[in-house]
Amino acid sequence: MLVMAVANQKGGVGKTTCCVNLSAELGRMGVKSLVIDADPQGNSSSALGIDRSDLERSVYDVIAGDLPASEAVRETEWENVFVIPATLDLAGAEVELAGAMSRESRLRRKMAGLTGYDIALIDCPPSLGLLTVNALVASDGILVPVQCEYFALEGLGQLMRTMDLVKSFLREDLGLSGLVMTMYDGRTRLSREVVEEVRKQFGDLVLDTVIPRNVKLSEAPSFGRPIGYYDPASSGAEAFRELATEVTRKWLAPRP
Repeated sequence: MLVMAVANQKGGVGKTTCCVNLSAELGRMGVKSLVIDADPQGNSSSALGIDRSDLERSVYDVIAGDLPASEAVRETEWENVFVIPATLDLAGAEVELAGAMSRESRLRRKMAGLTGYDIALIDCPPSLGLLTVNALVASDGILVPVQCEYFALEGLGQLMRTMDLVKSFLREDLGLSGLVMTMYDGRTRLSREVVEEVRKQFGDLVLDTVIPRNVKLSEAPSFGRPIGYYDPASSGAEAFRELATEVTRKWLAPRP
């Protein structure tokens, strides 16, 4: 199973949107996908149709408790999509784990028994605290959503430094897998310039697929549905189908 952290400490860049809709489109392609909601806001869980008020087990019980990750998995309505949901309890996990042994690798250890999935996407909170570090240590690579706005590159340097620290002390094979440009508006010069600048700095690490700014993408979570099920004809749904195809080709296709 490929484990990918979807991370960027800058809020509002599309991490949850990427996790939810990429997993749904991969699922429609026959890729068995698991979303691990590591954000106390629990937006990935809600956007996948999970009622967070009726959860007996969540990612909090995995990270802060003794529950194996496999026992917290919930099946969703969407084809081949599963989720380990989050509740607000997760907000206290960082404080509770402050003095715990090997606190940075708890998620990775609890995921050891997870089998039967092709990919796991970890939705990280908009910070570089212990929850995000746990996600990075548990991952094979990092997918970074980058908003097509003026401050797009703000904070990326800190994320890179955190990644380097994790590589040095906790997970030496961790690497930056790719960046995906989000909230693109082709009508504005700013969006085009931001994409150009990011491609100039990161080269082939920037995925070809660009996620547009799309009203239907914003609406879909309030209905608890991924965009491909909410409005499959929208530009947002089309972009995530393209992203799923690109992710499959880059990281999930069998090696010769």
